[in-house]
Amino acid sequence: MNSAALTATDLTLGYDRTPVVHDVSVSITPGAVTALLGPNGSGKSTVLRSLARLHPIASGDVVVSTDGAQTASSALSAKEFARNVTLLSQSRPHPSGVSVREIVAYGRHPHRRRFAALTDADRTAITRALELTGTDRMADRPVDQLSGGELQRVWLATCLAQDTGVLLLDEPTNHLDLRYQAEILDLMRELADDHGIAVGVVLHDLGHAAAVADHVVLLDRGRIRSVGTCEDVFTADVLSEVYGLPMTTRIDEDTGLVRVEALHRRTRRAAASS
Repeated sequence: MNSAALTATDLTLGYDRTPVVHDVSVSITPGAVTALLGPNGSGKSTVLRSLARLHPIASGDVVVSTDGAQTASSALSAKEFARNVTLLSQSRPHPSGVSVREIVAYGRHPHRRRFAALTDADRTAITRALELTGTDRMADRPVDQLSGGELQRVWLATCLAQDTGVLLLDEPTNHLDLRYQAEILDLMRELADDHGIAVGVVLHDLGHAAAVADHVVLLDRGRIRSVGTCEDVFTADVLSEVYGLPMTTRIDEDTGLVRVEALHRRTRRAAASS
């Protein structure tokens, strides 16, 4: 896969000329997982979509870095951009009448001439993407026979077949059961650690972020509230302020990961009675 990085500086984004994101800077770097976090309406998915060129930028810059060269995202053609950056979005079509392998082959579009047959490089990339996501065992199955978790992995395989250095994911664990959530999180870490991919991901679950993220960007009402490692950002005071309810944090003795707990009414009553 190509090595690439994506850097956004001082982004201002809006809807109908109303700014909703203000002066946000984010770096998605090779071999690391960067998580965008925050409550609903904080602007995290809007930022991710702007990185993927799916949301217009009112002001600021997005730069793609490859092989030591830096190029403004807007200066790249659609195919040039798609050879370096891919997005697994929340809303995806539900195709029928095609196999898993055929869907994954769609990811090779940026590398192919129109109507050209698959090359050996295409087939190698498709096979690799199927194997990385564990979808090779279902490669010949029709996609309309798959479960939601299986289909999520197929769409991720399609992104990986695109063979980019930057992978953006918008809430990839949403609506998945615990097993598939764990598999997606493990795969993100594998892509960063073993393949040097620059992974940028929007997550709702702070526990998921603690499990996979090297860096986190915490957004609050369209502005960056805190940036750093989970240990730096996940403090009770900051999270309580951003999410609007009492929170506690601790380091898990078994895993060494930050654990976050929201103190809703039932939790507070139990603590008071103990």
